[in-house]
Amino acid sequence: MKFWSLSIVLILLTSCTPPKSYRNAEGKAWNTLYHISYNADRDLHDSIISVMKEVEMSLSPFAEQSLISKINNGENMSADKYLTAVFKKSQEINFNSNGMFDPTVAPLINLWGFGYNKSDEAPTQDVIDSIKDLVGIDQCKMTTTGKIIKKHPCTEFNFSAITKGLGCDAVGEMLERNGCDDYMIEIGGEIAVSGNSSKGNGWRIMIDTPIMSDSIVIHKKLAVIHVTDCGIATSGNYRNYKKTENGKVWHTISPVTGYPAATDILSATIKAPTCMEADAYATACMAMDASSALKMIEKAKGVEALIVTRESILTTSGFPKLER
Repeated sequence: MKFWSLSIVLILLTSCTPPKSYRNAEGKAWNTLYHISYNADRDLHDSIISVMKEVEMSLSPFAEQSLISKINNGENMSADKYLTAVFKKSQEINFNSNGMFDPTVAPLINLWGFGYNKSDEAPTQDVIDSIKDLVGIDQCKMTTTGKIIKKHPCTEFNFSAITKGLGCDAVGEMLERNGCDDYMIEIGGEIAVSGNSSKGNGWRIMIDTPIMSDSIVIHKKLAVIHVTDCGIATSGNYRNYKKTENGKVWHTISPVTGYPAATDILSATIKAPTCMEADAYATACMAMDASSALKMIEKAKGVEALIVTRESILTTSGFPKLER
């Protein structure tokens, strides 16, 4: 009798659990769009929005009350889990890229008119040198209590080149805590995937052909890859540049020289264990030539790359097969 009673209770509990189904969440955050597909037994869009808001209030340099804005303004604040993650990963990739990935480069970006300052005038060497003195995340430290010691009191952090990737990872972690292991999270072009799509066999991700345009975003397929359980990010100089009297100037500024990076790379697509890593490595690639970028990626554990130059398409040995 007890056995049958227990069986009936288990059947009733099981029948009360709603079945999983693939759901979509779309919207705007961080001045960009997001598209998310996930397999869950309930709508989790409110939780998705909540996580993205947490990331924004931690890392957005454009939000006056964010944690990073307060630290940039000299307030004595301790890092939260998001800032701790991007700070440590940024120092790691700064080292692996020989200084080419550096979230303290923001003042140089502003100087060249790609940030808050929209001036088209090229700065003088003296001004560049003075601003370079503020740059260097390798010379910043985080204490055991989460306090950040800057290289210089005027050093400014802008983790935008890694934050979207971290945001994708953070949303993915929330989904997994809620029993969802099948998802595709895309925020402003950065992507985190896990499990399978509704069609099974992982996820099909399209890589854009780098087409020069300084006004509109043009999507044209270069290739499709099949992936799962990883992060994917693409960076390129083909959409954010200015025309000057000395020719085109691209938005990627070298933290080492203080000038717009001279590179033969049009775009870099990175596959990595996390979207945070993919995001940062893709940015780092755009500050160096293709040969140096491939050498850096080949040394990074679990990281693969597709590099598009003006003359060829290059991939590391472990990059997913391209479907044309």
